[in-house]
Amino acid sequence: MSRKVALVTGASSGIGEAVARQLQEAGYSVYGAARRIDRMAALADCGVHVLPLDVTDDASLTAAVKHIIDAEGHIDVLVNNAGYGSYGALEDVPLDEARAQIEVNVFGLARLTQLVVPHMRARRRGTIVNIGSMGGKFTTPLGAWYHASKYAVEALSDALRMETQPFGIHVSVVEPGSIQTDWGTIAADKLRRTSGHGPYAKQAEAMAKSLENSSQPGARMTSPPRVIARTVTKAATARRPKTRYRAGFGAKPLVFLSKILSDRTFDALIKRASGVPT
Repeated sequence: MSRKVALVTGASSGIGEAVARQLQEAGYSVYGAARRIDRMAALADCGVHVLPLDVTDDASLTAAVKHIIDAEGHIDVLVNNAGYGSYGALEDVPLDEARAQIEVNVFGLARLTQLVVPHMRARRRGTIVNIGSMGGKFTTPLGAWYHASKYAVEALSDALRMETQPFGIHVSVVEPGSIQTDWGTIAADKLRRTSGHGPYAKQAEAMAKSLENSSQPGARMTSPPRVIARTVTKAATARRPKTRYRAGFGAKPLVFLSKILSDRTFDALIKRASGVPT
C-alpha cells in the first residue's frame, strides 16, 4: 500500500515547517509548499518534497495539485496553513491591503480546497486541516482585517465539514494561541507603517511591541511551533478527528473568557494584556 500523502502550505517557516517535519516523521509523503522554495532547503534535506506555491495565483495552485496527483495519485491530507497578519486601524488600512489579507488567508485557502476536494471525494476519504487562530474567536486592537480573515476561516470550515461529510472527508480547524514565529514581527512592521503616526500612534506602538514580544526567542508567553505541529498530526491521523483543536499559549483560557465575560469586560482585559492604553 502506498504511503499517505500530505500537502502543507506556508511550509517555509514557523508552523508550516514544523507541521511538514512532523507529518514526515509520522510516515507521510509530505509536500511542503511556499512562495520561496529557497527557504525550504532544510525540509528537502530531511525528505520533504518542496513545491513553489503562491496561494493567490490560480495557475500556481493548479500546477501544484497536478504535480502531486501525477506523482502520487492521491492527496490524503491538506493542511491550509499559508497566511499572514496585517495590522492597522480600520480607518487607516487601505482597502487594497485589506483585500490582499483576505485573498491570502481566505480565498487562497478556499481555492486550494476546491482543487483538492474532488480527488478526496473520488476516493471517499481525506482530511482537511485549516489553520485558524484563537483570533478567529475574538479580536485584538488594530487587527480588524486579520481577525475578519480568521473568523471567515471558521465559517468556511464549518460549512465545508457538513458538505463533505457524506463523502468521507473530515474537516478540522486548529486554533493556535501565541506561537513563537516571525508572524508577530511581520504584523508589527505593517502596523507601524499603517498606524504608527496620527491618532492611533500610541495604540499602534503598544500593540506592535506586544506582537514583537511574541516573536522573540525564549519569549515566556508563547509556545513553540512544534506544539501546533503535534496537534495537526493528531488531527491528520485520527480516525474521527475533532472539529476544532486549540493549542498554544493562551488559546484555551482566552477563548473561554471571551465566551463568559461581557464584551466590554473582555475588551478591557485584551487591551490591558496588550499594553494598549484605554
